[in-house]
Amino acid sequence: MPTFTHDGATLHYEEHGSGFPVLLLAPGGLRSTVAAWQRAPWNPVDELAPLYRVLAMDQRNAGGGSSGPVSGSDGWDTYTADQLAVLDHAGVERAHVLGMCIGGAFIANLLRTAPDRVAAAVALQPIGLSGNRERFHEMVQDWGEERGIPAEDLAGFRDNLYGGDDVLWSVSDADVERFRNPILVLMGDDEFHPQVASRTLARLAPHATLLETWKDPDSIPMAQMAVAEFLTSHTPA
Repeated sequence: MPTFTHDGATLHYEEHGSGFPVLLLAPGGLRSTVAAWQRAPWNPVDELAPLYRVLAMDQRNAGGGSSGPVSGSDGWDTYTADQLAVLDHAGVERAHVLGMCIGGAFIANLLRTAPDRVAAAVALQPIGLSGNRERFHEMVQDWGEERGIPAEDLAGFRDNLYGGDDVLWSVSDADVERFRNPILVLMGDDEFHPQVASRTLARLAPHATLLETWKDPDSIPMAQMAVAEFLTSHTPA
């Protein structure tokens, strides 16, 4: 499983299957690692590897194989640069991207900064702002204290991620209106993944589709089929 250095960070990802590439951005907040997919309603590594070249990465300092410095100037763009570096290291010019939880915010910033690198995107229960800012701040504080990050750097990093007033955290509503990539949104419905985040992304992005029910056992097969059909329909010949 590849590990390489990029801009002072060590980045690790797993590769499974073959075909058109799919970059996976795992749930778990700042603990977004490949292992977190095992706790998801279904594991996209298992579902997609028979048909695609799956690149599943650990985000830096999440507790997996990726690590790097943290400063008060770091934020969403830091993660986006890491994700693009993984694509570059794998020799991938363009890929589908599937992300869950914080992966939705990662996807949004990828679509803002590097839309030409994304063929289509699937966002499962994206995180969002809805009277829950303090919960996100608490999460960052706990994560930073575990890693011994200096308080000043941690505060700046926290505010760069979760200090703004944009519903989707990483991008503005105006940014979403400019998205031109096809997006499938599987709706969230809890404190960290409020409905308003999924509905905002699906409502404002010109080529987005919202799937409201997907996590309960009876709905999982339908959701898996919807994701499979969506990716197939947007995979280059």
